[in-house]
Amino acid sequence: MPDRRWFVQRTNPDYVRYLSRAASVSAAFAQILINRGINTPEDVRAFLDPAMERLSDPFDLPGMKEAVETVRGAIGAGRKIVVHGDYDADGLTGTAVMVSALRRLGAEVYHFIPERMVHGYGFNPPGVEYARRVGAGLIITVDCGISSLEAVRLAVSEGMGVVVTDHHEPVRDAAGVPVLPEADAVVNPRLCGDECPPLSGSAVAFKLASALLGPDASSDLIDLAALGTIADVIPLIDESRVIVRHGLVLINEGLRPGIKALKDVAGLNGRDVSAGRLAFTVIPRLNAAGRIDNPGEVVRLLLSADHAESAAIAGRLQELNLKRQGIEEEIYQEALSMLEEKGYDRTIVLASEGWHEGVVGIVAARLAEAFYRPAFVFNVRDGIAKGSARSIPPFDLYGGISRCRDMLLSFGGHRQAAGLKLSFEDLGRFEEAMNRIVAETLTEEDLVPTLTIDAAVDLREVNFGLVKELSLLEPLGCGNPEPVLGTKGLEVVGPRVVGNNHLKMRLRHRSFTLDAIGFSMGELIDRIGPDGMVDAVYTPAVNEWENRKSVQLHLRAFRPSAQVS
Repeated sequence: MPDRRWFVQRTNPDYVRYLSRAASVSAAFAQILINRGINTPEDVRAFLDPAMERLSDPFDLPGMKEAVETVRGAIGAGRKIVVHGDYDADGLTGTAVMVSALRRLGAEVYHFIPERMVHGYGFNPPGVEYARRVGAGLIITVDCGISSLEAVRLAVSEGMGVVVTDHHEPVRDAAGVPVLPEADAVVNPRLCGDECPPLSGSAVAFKLASALLGPDASSDLIDLAALGTIADVIPLIDESRVIVRHGLVLINEGLRPGIKALKDVAGLNGRDVSAGRLAFTVIPRLNAAGRIDNPGEVVRLLLSADHAESAAIAGRLQELNLKRQGIEEEIYQEALSMLEEKGYDRTIVLASEGWHEGVVGIVAARLAEAFYRPAFVFNVRDGIAKGSARSIPPFDLYGGISRCRDMLLSFGGHRQAAGLKLSFEDLGRFEEAMNRIVAETLTEEDLVPTLTIDAAVDLREVNFGLVKELSLLEPLGCGNPEPVLGTKGLEVVGPRVVGNNHLKMRLRHRSFTLDAIGFSMGELIDRIGPDGMVDAVYTPAVNEWENRKSVQLHLRAFRPSAQVS
């Protein structure tokens, strides 16, 4: 990551004091809440207690009434139902939600998950062909279908009903009006206009399950919706926060054999996990099959009540994930070599024959983070460049790609991630266009990453009480990031490199001292100035060692202090 600009979020001190008193929280915690748009005592109570009752009525979503009527009609008529999901973790968990709900209603239900390299992304004719083979009268899409106008038309022409549930952007006409598939029902929060709730595809499926079964009978499916929400990097605010908070309770209780087996192979050994830990352990294993193999058995894992079967499938996913990691690292190193040779401007656009389509999205994400540029990574085959893109926070990727639609064969996605396909001959023209669009949209300052600091605090404010308050922010993730505090003019005491390149020190302000550790920051020890004074950015946590608990600072960054006090 390039050097970052430090930005401290500030609010009128009088208002911070007011919210601190009214909500009975510390001033530092009040500032953190305000930074997240939680500005009133009522907002604080709702945020810190995301009860299930705060989930909105599923029938508030456009198309839900029609979807429920269509599904109930199909079940009542004895028609077979195919749930058509997608190959990523969000689509897989959402498929499991939908299949579970339909089985409880007595439906004869099948599921179809497209294979990335065989069928491509989303709801396409192969899914319709599968439904025809099993004799289905209704197809329900999960996490896909909103832009599958032709596939829906094909299914309808063959006498099948179609219910589309999705959360991606719909196709829009020149005036910006959504062009919807001609389905019996379309359920998509993107159709709510400015009031669009940030829901994952699995959460939309959970909403339909709740509408069909009722909130109590569907509540045990919330763990699957939580996994999909974390996997798809949905902002953990409003309803998504409620879903993930309560889903984590079920995940940590270990009642679903498939999730328990995934935690076991990830080395978690029955320990409780946070949303962040799931994102780096369980979810990559869920995604592994969809990236480089057949993802269908992931749904079987999530639906299984058999611990032995779950353990066997989880073991195979573990092997696939290790294989995926090897492929990813090889492509990433090749990409770095290409970048060193060709350089980059406002965007990174790389393509090569033989790059695995299942991992180019991860490579794009790593490049976007490393160079702080929107990154496009393509595999080239038979003259067609097919790839994935990842953005940086200031840039609307989907909006930028939409301006290049005349040279694209297909595309889809959202603000921070997208998939696209174009002729290899047009790749140079596309790169020039995207560089121009980013230059028109972002300033030079926008292309320098920002380290956003929630609050500037005195070191004495950092205590067990504050750490306990910060724990109430869980689940942390997109839209509700880990809180970061900053303090100026700290004296460094005893800096040293320990363990696997970790930087350890004590930080002192006047007579008050706290331990600090910077994981994988050992090479930065030389940045400590000769006077030993630094400004530090950190997240406080509780460290337990030999039955003693102490507050420890997890360093995020530091710099020679410009202000000694």
